[in-house]
Amino acid sequence: MSAPTLYRNPAPTVDLIIELLDRPHRPIILIERHNPPYGWALPGGFIDYGESAEAAARREAQEETSLEVTLVEQFFVYSDPQRDPRKHTLSVVFIATARGIPKAGDDAKHLAWFHSWDMPTSLCFDHDRILGDYWQYRHYGRRPRPSTL
Repeated sequence: MSAPTLYRNPAPTVDLIIELLDRPHRPIILIERHNPPYGWALPGGFIDYGESAEAAARREAQEETSLEVTLVEQFFVYSDPQRDPRKHTLSVVFIATARGIPKAGDDAKHLAWFHSWDMPTSLCFDHDRILGDYWQYRHYGRRPRPSTL
C-alpha cells in the first residue's frame, strides 16, 4: 500500500476595497497591520472552512473596521504565488460600500481612509497592484485583465 499523496493548495482569502459613501470623494479604508507583514493593507483575511467568500468579506470588514458593508461587486481574483510572503494565497477582491465611523479592530493597529492622491507607500502584499487596478477601474472604467504566463 502506498503512502497517500499530500496536496498543497493555495489558501483562499478575501480583500475589500471599502468606499466610504458619507465622505467627500468616496475615500477607501486601509488598515495598518498589527502583525507581520507590517504596513498598510486592505481589510481582509482568510476564508474559514465552510464559509463563502462573500460571508468572509462581510465578517472581515466587521472585525477589522467595525462597519457593516454592502458588497457591490466581485472585482478580481489575485493569485500570484508570491503575493503573500507567508504562504501561497489567492484573494477574491470585493468592492464594498459603507457609512459611519470605522474603528480599527482585530489585527488592525490603525485605520485611516485615503483618496487616490494620498495613498501610503508602505502597502503590504500585492495591494499596490490591486489598488492601481481599482483606481484605473474607478476613474476610467478599465477592468484588470488576467496576466499571461
